[in-house]
Amino acid sequence: MGVRPAFGVVSYRIEHDGTLQEAGMAPLPGSPTHLSTDLQGRYLFAVSYSGNNATISPIGHDGVVTAPLQQLDGLTAPHSANIDPTNQLLLVPCLKEDRVRLFDLSLEGKLTPHSQQSVATAAGAGPRHMAFHANQRYAYLVNELNSTVDVLAIEDGGKRYATVQTINAMPADFDGTCWAADIHLTPDGRFLYISDRTASILSAFAVSADGSTLSVIGHYPTEQQPRGFNIDHGGRFVLSVGQKSDHLAVHEIQADGSLKDLARYPVGKGPMWVSVLAK
Repeated sequence: MGVRPAFGVVSYRIEHDGTLQEAGMAPLPGSPTHLSTDLQGRYLFAVSYSGNNATISPIGHDGVVTAPLQQLDGLTAPHSANIDPTNQLLLVPCLKEDRVRLFDLSLEGKLTPHSQQSVATAAGAGPRHMAFHANQRYAYLVNELNSTVDVLAIEDGGKRYATVQTINAMPADFDGTCWAADIHLTPDGRFLYISDRTASILSAFAVSADGSTLSVIGHYPTEQQPRGFNIDHGGRFVLSVGQKSDHLAVHEIQADGSLKDLARYPVGKGPMWVSVLAK
């Protein structure tokens, strides 16, 4: 877990009864905005939006994160770190650059600029978070400042990314300030969802069989200012938290990808993120 203002990452051990036991703390060079790991659980990536940097830190056999191996500077407003399905390429959307930076990941945990150094978005789009299709042929990028989704084709054996579709995530009559946040794909790759914090909605998309094309299903009210949400491992439920409502909403995914409200639960002040842990 990233912490502020003493910038760092805290590792917790999950006990059998679900309680958390602190297992260690490691420093970070800037205020952590987003944390993720590689697919093998060997490295933790942290980006700092305000610090304009990204780091890679080892994860020990005990699951405890240690001090960074490497710090990447010169990234303008990086918002997330996303490892690709091959576990060899890290994609870092830099919101104020309107591009996604690409870095090769070595087995030793070193990041170097990829041969295709970046993927550009539309001017002013503000790239934020990503999701990958299970077929490893397409990725999806949510843009914060214009609430669009870019579909990226993964070409040349995972070495190149090219935008093949950009689709608006907002209702046709929306005239407010776009403020998109999170993005997730169902495990079967059939449906994609994004959240927008101004409208407090979840936008649903159908994904074509090959993953190349999105089409709008609908827009569904959720908790106020939904910065984070997630989908359970069975692909049945969307779990959305509201920074302003202090609640978590459970939405059931219908056969056509639309959402049905099921329940809501108080979760404490200012929730920002949802993670679903498999047993």
